[in-house]
Amino acid sequence: MITFQNTVNGQLTAGSESFESFDPFTGKPWALIPADGPAEVDTAVAAAKAAFKSPAWRGLTATARGKLLVRFADVLAENADRLAAIETRDNGKLLSEMTAQLRYLPEWYRYFGGLIDKIEGAVLPVDKANMFAYTRREPLGVIAAIAPWNSPLMLLTWKLAPLLAAGNTVVIKPSEHTSASTLEFVKLFEEAGFPPGVVNTVTGMPMEVGAPLVSHPDVAKIAFTGGEPGGIAVYKAAAEQLKTVTLELGGKSANIIFDDADVENAVKGAISGIFAASGQTCIAGSRLLVHRNVHDQVVEGLVALAKTAQIGNPAQTNTQVGPITTLQQRGKVLDYMKIARDEGAEAVLGGGKPTTPELADGWFVEPTIFTGVNNKMRIAREEVFGPILSVIPFDDEDEAFEIANDSPYGLAAGIWTQNIGRAIRGAEAMEAGTVWVNTYRAVSYMAPFGGYKRSGVGRESGQEAINAYLQTKTVWIDALGETANPFIIR
Repeated sequence: MITFQNTVNGQLTAGSESFESFDPFTGKPWALIPADGPAEVDTAVAAAKAAFKSPAWRGLTATARGKLLVRFADVLAENADRLAAIETRDNGKLLSEMTAQLRYLPEWYRYFGGLIDKIEGAVLPVDKANMFAYTRREPLGVIAAIAPWNSPLMLLTWKLAPLLAAGNTVVIKPSEHTSASTLEFVKLFEEAGFPPGVVNTVTGMPMEVGAPLVSHPDVAKIAFTGGEPGGIAVYKAAAEQLKTVTLELGGKSANIIFDDADVENAVKGAISGIFAASGQTCIAGSRLLVHRNVHDQVVEGLVALAKTAQIGNPAQTNTQVGPITTLQQRGKVLDYMKIARDEGAEAVLGGGKPTTPELADGWFVEPTIFTGVNNKMRIAREEVFGPILSVIPFDDEDEAFEIANDSPYGLAAGIWTQNIGRAIRGAEAMEAGTVWVNTYRAVSYMAPFGGYKRSGVGRESGQEAINAYLQTKTVWIDALGETANPFIIR
């Protein structure tokens, strides 16, 4: 058992109690994480507030902050493989994917480090004689960053890079299921030269740590990624104190294959959209809409390709499907398989737990494909967050777009076609924050990411993200210093 510690005000702190973190591949505990409560939240927020007001941080120019972020990017790059190994052990995702993510993450810090001293105020051409007016862009203060368990450091970075570039300080609350990599990651900020208290962590259960953090009066904004129930709770708590939020929530993304698509490529894209990361991604293309003309061909290709997937130890390079991150989540995925069958869907692949003896201790679920699905079934409307693909047939373009948009969610969508006009029409028609054409799961530090409808509020990454962590101040200066009538608005 490895013991991890929080970082508060630049100091490592273990706390008086701890809880176990489990390895999804073995089903056994491997690490001890501090079990914090409201008192630890108060201490962390106080440290972040003091750092926000400190000349060591607040006194830095935007250029100096940018250089710190670029320096941190270099330190992160040196530790990427080590952090990836910790994430794989803690959440069960493939080491190959975690390594790719961690090696890519430094680009967010370089991007926002370079962007921040290009954010400008403006001189306003006001209609008041002898008045000079201009705007300033200023940080908000202490930010609460709450990250999920599926890609802890990537989704945390989407918050951290812009909020730090903007000059805020932060208290991070990682998922209680996958805290280890975050606690190791945060140590790197001191190595990069960040002042104490700028980046702090608290760990523990949602009600003991998350709720007090969100409702803390000294927290100016909450940036949250997670499930819809958690997002709603955050939104309500923030509303009571008129705080701003960024929420990246769930999805039930439609991946549409038209009959003019390159079927082989589309099948690969559909597999990537749902079985990569064992379906534990908010952008999972869990609804596969297929034109009837190619329906059977696509299903045959899906089954043939998915059957070749290597299920096993996520730390091995030849593994393609790893375990579900939590035992509770595996139970939910298996429940949805029963729900799908009860609704009349047919499992043409998978449908349960693997029977391989070496996988018996781990939290595995077979890659599963259901046909005979219609868009009114629960399996097509509710987020499963697991390796379950629902195949839904359609007859024409209008029906495809109608089915795709008939969802309370709108995080992402995919379109597979060789018709450029259809691609453009589809990109316009889709009620989703991201639309991929002839590809899936592509992200970048330069591209805004977020959802329509119940999939969230606000955007992460890209230039839009920095605005979520800045506020505008307008300054008026009377050039003459003469007040004609103090009882009349100027």
